[in-house]
Amino acid sequence: MNIYKNFINGKWVNSSAAQTLSVINPASAQIIAEIPVTPAYEVDEIVQSAHQASEGWMRTPVTDRIQFLFKLKNLFEENIEDLAHAITEECGKTKSEAIGELRRGIENIEVACGAPILMQGYNNEDIASGIDEHMIRQPLGVVVAITPFNFPGMIPFWFLPYAIACGNSFILKPSEKLGLTAHKIFTLLEETGLPSGVVQLVQGNKETVDALIDHSLVNAVSFVGSTEVAKYIYGRATANGKRAQCQGGAKNPIIVLPDADIDMATQMAADSFFWLCWATVSGGLGGNCSRR
Repeated sequence: MNIYKNFINGKWVNSSAAQTLSVINPASAQIIAEIPVTPAYEVDEIVQSAHQASEGWMRTPVTDRIQFLFKLKNLFEENIEDLAHAITEECGKTKSEAIGELRRGIENIEVACGAPILMQGYNNEDIASGIDEHMIRQPLGVVVAITPFNFPGMIPFWFLPYAIACGNSFILKPSEKLGLTAHKIFTLLEETGLPSGVVQLVQGNKETVDALIDHSLVNAVSFVGSTEVAKYIYGRATANGKRAQCQGGAKNPIIVLPDADIDMATQMAADSFFWLCWATVSGGLGGNCSRR
C-alpha cells in the first residue's frame, strides 16, 4: 500500500510515524493509500526549515516572488484533468464539479499575482501637528493552513498563493481523509522552482495539528472546517500568541426578497445545498454528503 510522503525543504520525505490513516474512495469504499500521522519531532524539523527559508524569502522582491505563481497558474491549467481525477477519486465529486473547484483555485492564484499592488502601504503627512504617518506591510514568517476534505483543490488556495506572494513561508496540513490531491498540487509547486522550504506539506491528524499550533516559530494559523474544531484551533492558537483566522460551519442563511421569482429562488436554494449530494442519492459517484 502506498504511503504518501511529506514535502519538506524541497524534497519528498518518508515519515517515521508509527501510525498511518487510510484514504478511502467514497464511491467504492476501497483504500487508495495511507497517510502518516506525522509526529511532533518531525513537525519541529518542518517548521525549522520553513523558518530558515522565510528569512531569505521575505527579502526577495515581491515582483520576483509572484513569478513562481505565474508558473503555477500555467501548470494548473496544463494538469487540470489529472487534478480533477484525483479529487473525484478521494473526495467523490463528479468531474465537472472537481474542475469547477480547481477553477476557483486558479482564480486565487491569479489574484495573488497582483500582490505588488495589493500589498502596497501608504503615507499621510501631518495627520496631527508635526506628525506624519507611514504604513508598510511586512510578512509574518511561518504560516500554517489546516484545510478540510470537501474542497481539496480550492481551499488551500485561499491561503497559499497570498502567503507566499507576501513573503511568508507556508505549511499545509490537509484533511486526514485526503492525500492524493495535496500530493499532486505540491508536485506542481515543486516544478515551479520555488526555493526550498518556502512551501511544505505535512500529513497527519490532531496530534500533528497541535504540534504545528504549539510551535514557537509558527506565527499564524488559518483553518476551514467544522465550528467545533474552529473554536478549538482558534483558542489554542491565540493562547499561544499567534494570529488565527478560523472559519467554521459554512451554513449560509438565504434571504428571499418580495420581488423574487419564488419558483426559481426555491430551485436555486435546493440546488445550492444538494448539488454535491445528488450523486450519492442517485447511486452515482458519490458527493460530499457521503463523507459527512
